[in-house]
Amino acid sequence: GDEITSFEKRFIKKYNAKYGIAVGSGTDALLISLKTLNLKKGDEVITAANTAIPTISAIVNAGGKPKLVDIGEDYLMDIKKIKKVISKKTKAIIPVHLYGQMCNMDEIKKIANKNRITIIEDCAQSQGAKYKNKFSGTIGKFGCFSFYPTKILGAYGDGGFIITNDYNAYKQIKRIRFYGIETVSKNKFKDKYYANENGLNSRLDEIQASILKYKLDKVDSFIKRRRQLAKIYFKKLSFTGIKLPKENSKCKHVFHLFTVFHSKAEIIKKKLLKEKIQTRSIYPYPIHKMKAYYKLVNNQNNLKNSEKKSKGIFSLPLYPELKNSEVSFICSKLIKILKKI
Repeated sequence: GDEITSFEKRFIKKYNAKYGIAVGSGTDALLISLKTLNLKKGDEVITAANTAIPTISAIVNAGGKPKLVDIGEDYLMDIKKIKKVISKKTKAIIPVHLYGQMCNMDEIKKIANKNRITIIEDCAQSQGAKYKNKFSGTIGKFGCFSFYPTKILGAYGDGGFIITNDYNAYKQIKRIRFYGIETVSKNKFKDKYYANENGLNSRLDEIQASILKYKLDKVDSFIKRRRQLAKIYFKKLSFTGIKLPKENSKCKHVFHLFTVFHSKAEIIKKKLLKEKIQTRSIYPYPIHKMKAYYKLVNNQNNLKNSEKKSKGIFSLPLYPELKNSEVSFICSKLIKILKKI
């Protein structure tokens, strides 16, 4: 069928990109983008210490070494600390637009251009977010998206997407996605069962593409509703002892998650659960504290804020179908709990 091609065209049109490739998952989107850089042993990729595991696994599986940066009060990469981890081996930087808000892309772009570093935006939690009226994923060389069911635009299974304005990168991504087989450039091996480079199998299902194409028309209303619900949380919780999300002045936050911080987070979460209110901790362990990766990270002493935040963060319920009255109920229960602890 033509659902994938149709969805790709509509996605790039919506987000003002030249080229777009649907892939099997958000993880694959990052991995394939990194594979176009042909990383050699010892090559480094900078990213945030409080990101999801797939960001790091993609770096490692592409042959790179992760270099972690601590975060600021907005849970995003601390721009002032990026320069300190750049070396001659640095090949890329992955700004993670966490919880629905974009990083300071002006400063990241300045740093990347000065040091000839490729920017790969991790947009798994930020579809539709903006930085100075530029959509998430359109500022770096690559923008990588996830369509996992819990995301802003969720499929009924796994799915991902890569956008780029670089035609040569687009051609290479199309090859890598399909076993390294040429499907774009005109040569004698085009559309033949012949690999021009080592690739993998990462195609979005036609059925998922059809679902996503339908939901793409509704995604702006999803985001509008998320922002409405966040506004209620801000209004009702602004004078409590809990630290609320920070929306930066140059950004449009899409509130994929409404993440708060409190030093007694575990107690609060347990008490909320007794009231049948679920919460989630994203992410309770910084990457450098995980057995799989701590030996790869040699700057662990400089990641203190990531460690501190990870112990007290949790996300309150927020999704488009949530009712205003339900948010008010959650807030009333949380306020009572906060007064007693």
